[in-house]
Amino acid sequence: MTVEEDAVGTVASLMALSARTAPKSKGTDVIAIIVVGRDRLGVLADEMRAYGEQHGVGFFLRDAENVANSDACVIIGARGGEVLGLNCGGCGYPTCQEMSEAYRDPAHGDNTFGGPNCVLRMADLGIAVGSAVRTASLHNVDNRVMYSAGVGALRLGWLEDCSVAFAIPLKASGKNIYFDRAH
Repeated sequence: MTVEEDAVGTVASLMALSARTAPKSKGTDVIAIIVVGRDRLGVLADEMRAYGEQHGVGFFLRDAENVANSDACVIIGARGGEVLGLNCGGCGYPTCQEMSEAYRDPAHGDNTFGGPNCVLRMADLGIAVGSAVRTASLHNVDNRVMYSAGVGALRLGWLEDCSVAFAIPLKASGKNIYFDRAH
């Protein structure tokens, strides 16, 4: 392991801390966070490739190559089916109870995410992801938020009870591998 790869591991842990301590709706935490090291990045990339090939989604294949060539990956998910009882209607249902009754697990069907999801829980997820990315940026670690890698992690069952997830692969190199990519 190089000194840069070791530093990326430290930053990944700091990113997880940033996501955990980010503000949450009503002070309740429905966020799950895992850090994937080089030893499991190939498993995630393989799942992304399989999904991309099965569903004809080319960017999953491109993103899988980025994940496979990363030093680490922070994956952040949310249990979006957990309601707050505010009946705000942001999910598209008049009450939290109606949303809960309509909820389906992401493991069922061909959709990538479960849902419907509480809009406030999704805001919590966005804030957590943004906090983590800011931490990576502060430490000059190249990164990119990936929907595709979040889907791969959910399909692998790595984030128990989460309905939505995003991943942030990380790399320390002389050139940012996540930009100037083939479409």
